[in-house]
Amino acid sequence: MYLKFYGFKSKPFGKTPDPELLFLSRRHEEALARMEQAVEDRELLLLTGEIGSGKTTLSRALIDRLPENYKPALIINPRLSPNQLLRTVARRLGLQEPRYFKSDLVEQIFDAVFEQYQNGICPVLIIDEAHLIPSRESFEEVRLLTNLQLDKENMISVILIGQPELNRRLEHPVYEPLRQRIGIRYHLEPLAREEIGEYISFRLVKAGREKPLFTPEAIEMIWTFSRGIPRRINNIAANALIEGFAREAAAIGERIIENVVVDLGLEQVAETKKGKTAMRKAG
Repeated sequence: MYLKFYGFKSKPFGKTPDPELLFLSRRHEEALARMEQAVEDRELLLLTGEIGSGKTTLSRALIDRLPENYKPALIINPRLSPNQLLRTVARRLGLQEPRYFKSDLVEQIFDAVFEQYQNGICPVLIIDEAHLIPSRESFEEVRLLTNLQLDKENMISVILIGQPELNRRLEHPVYEPLRQRIGIRYHLEPLAREEIGEYISFRLVKAGREKPLFTPEAIEMIWTFSRGIPRRINNIAANALIEGFAREAAAIGERIIENVVVDLGLEQVAETKKGKTAMRKAG
């Protein structure tokens, strides 16, 4: 409804992980570069970041950038038992009838990966939301997949993507064998304060609008309540466009943002964080 009013061809602040809308901040660009390096070197990479920081969008951007000799195998719901995880991997590798018993299944996966290797193809296993992997045994199967290697090189690249608790979980001694296999680590930080305006402008241009729409004061308020998390920025900005349209506002100012953050309950979050910061300083 607001698209025509503001001159958009598409929604600028959608919730889907569209790689076309990936804003390559310094941090996101570095994360993507490390992911590409892990694929090239056939390493195990661990990417972590806060909820809504853009990890999933980065994984989709990586898939889009993969050369033809790399085959992505994406798992987006890893709440799986060890056997279920291996069977899912097998299906992602193109096996129509994965075997049931683990020993047969592992051999079947190895044969499939080796056949792809002989054809010049490297599978790239991407496990999103890896913090949801339920057990140490399932993580052990991930580690064993990195054993799919020849004398001089790995035959598969594995990328684990998850929230910060994944790092904390893997610090437990039982995960030492897996930690030793991790070749590259990266924690994705939120956007910097000075990048918020660039991010919003980038999204507006992608949606078909060249002229600025959000005032500097509104952008500053979005920073205050989003703390640089792209998903929060999108949520605030999308709701601001709806309210701006209802008001027939030619520009999105701070008053509209104020109303939106109240409706979303974000002012309580900001006050809580502010209070915690004050307590740390007082202590």
